[in-house]
Amino acid sequence: MADAATAPLLTERLLLRPFHDDAGDRDAYAALCADAEVMRYIGMGETLTREQSSAQLTRFVEHWTQHGYGLRAIVERGGGDGTPGGDGTVVGFVGVMRAGQPGVRAGDVEIGWRLARDRWGRGYATEGARAVRDHAFAQLRLARLVAFVRPGNAGSMRVMDKLGMRLEKEGLCNYGRPMRIYALDNPLASATDRGAAR
Repeated sequence: MADAATAPLLTERLLLRPFHDDAGDRDAYAALCADAEVMRYIGMGETLTREQSSAQLTRFVEHWTQHGYGLRAIVERGGGDGTPGGDGTVVGFVGVMRAGQPGVRAGDVEIGWRLARDRWGRGYATEGARAVRDHAFAQLRLARLVAFVRPGNAGSMRVMDKLGMRLEKEGLCNYGRPMRIYALDNPLASATDRGAAR
């Protein structure tokens, strides 16, 4: 039985669950990372091989074990009863992970998302990210969330704006490319909690 941290999150149209270490999730994630348009602003802007995407998914699963939170697979819901729609295929991810880019505070946690191209324009990224943000603040009691974006990625910047995040600074990412850092403090956290994340 899932605890409060790992239980699926339900939105109007989406089921957000931890990634599974199985062939179905690995196939779906490999397809996501093989799309050049999806990967345009990720890392070096290159697609990933099956081996690379599989290694990433393994790290996602391990992050859950180590920290009790992580990236969640996005599955479209069915007819309102909370069950997956169609065949339950993963169409992207949204979630929180320990921040791994330069220019952030110790303890900062990153919120991020990635969505299959044929699901773009439906508001899924915003819908899923809002649910994850609210869970991160109310249930996980995280003091602060950050998000990283390349300057050309207008779609992700719109999602950050809708989440209430604000541009904090500009710099270079791990790959030496321009990057913007957006941030949002937990309004439910005390000033002491927020200070601990600095």
